[in-house]
Amino acid sequence: MRNVIIKSLFYGFFIFGVWAILLFSYHRNHGNNQANNIMKPESVWPLEATVHQQDTNDSEKILKSHLRAAKTFDEAESKEQITHFRLIRNINFSDSELLHGMSRYGFNVVVSRKLGKRRDVPDSRNTMCLNKQYPKYLPTASVVICFFNEEFNALFRVISSVMELTPHYILEEIILVDDKSEFDDLKEKLDYQLEVFRGHIKLIRNKKREGLIRAKMIGATLASGDVLVFLDSHCEVTRGWIEPLLFAISKDPKTVVFPVVDDIDHLTLEYIPIPVVRGAFDWSLQFKWDTVFSYEQEGPEGPTTPVRSPSMPGGIFAIHKHYFNEIGQYDKGMYHWGGENLELSLRIWMCGGQLLVIPCSRVGHISRMHFTDNFLMLKSMIYNNLRLVHVWLDEYKEVYFARNPGVKSVRYGNVSERVELRKQLGCKSFQWYLENVFPELENSMDNT
Repeated sequence: MRNVIIKSLFYGFFIFGVWAILLFSYHRNHGNNQANNIMKPESVWPLEATVHQQDTNDSEKILKSHLRAAKTFDEAESKEQITHFRLIRNINFSDSELLHGMSRYGFNVVVSRKLGKRRDVPDSRNTMCLNKQYPKYLPTASVVICFFNEEFNALFRVISSVMELTPHYILEEIILVDDKSEFDDLKEKLDYQLEVFRGHIKLIRNKKREGLIRAKMIGATLASGDVLVFLDSHCEVTRGWIEPLLFAISKDPKTVVFPVVDDIDHLTLEYIPIPVVRGAFDWSLQFKWDTVFSYEQEGPEGPTTPVRSPSMPGGIFAIHKHYFNEIGQYDKGMYHWGGENLELSLRIWMCGGQLLVIPCSRVGHISRMHFTDNFLMLKSMIYNNLRLVHVWLDEYKEVYFARNPGVKSVRYGNVSERVELRKQLGCKSFQWYLENVFPELENSMDNT
């Protein structure tokens, strides 16, 4: 009886929380329509041989930021909101399958199962992108997708969309890294279903849970393509998504790129295009999306012009494999997830590379709600951020600690290897980064 009462209370609070978020989201978006600014191996299994988480937790904030980024997008918002809330009204929030799926995966598994393993998503590119021509010979791509206890259909939609919408002469392989998932449908069932893609996929099963950061490095080590393209396990690529990324890297191997990340709503799984935004962060090292200055897209390429970005979201980006190795991959001393995107972003800019968002490349991403492992995620984020702070922020680490005094005495492991890497690469100072890449961050010091 006690368990029944606890379960009923959990579901009751869950439903209340979902509706509270929806109402808050609606009223806040509605009230900010005129705003102009916005402030995440046990075996290597090739299919030819046999039969096989930044992101971000602030999904609502990210979407609202996207919606406030441009008036032209706001003008279209009302129609999209009507469609969105019509879809929401069809959701049965007392459905135990929905509640269980939301707590386990962070999004609506009822809708995901109805969508199945493949669907068409909108082409959200600017019309000018459709007229762009790319060289026939581009670098080959190894697409790396890491997953842990991912919902089966969401994972398969990523794979299906990549296979269908990526030219096969470009796609070297898809590398799936299973970070010791526990769910049965990610084992024999996945093995069987992937047989349709025989010869194009490698599956790596880790012997123990490594965490997203190390899982990515394992996948990268086994890649044979020229370029590493990292994708989250709950996203969907769109038509023409990869050629702009590879073209930018072909012109400069020290250029790291990421697409415009459209939103896939966690409740309706509706695909919601967004305006072009860039990656940024604040003095608490919290990633966020930010507006793109109009002058950055006033050249002959107009709205298709690649845009300099101070940071990247981390789950979806492309980098030349040789350059990834040259600049030290990820910090293998980091735990699980969090902070690695900002650390790599700083390293790219401060050590001779550049980071660009490519407007003509679009990838949709499910903005999940998280109900489990919050303590582990917070612990990893703090630990990883401290490693970043002590290696890359120079004297500005005191600014970080002034805003986050509670973490100053927290241990962060040995960073001597990363400090030495910075010296070997001849990297510039964080002051240079503030002056030349992200002056808005320095200007915000007196306002935070």
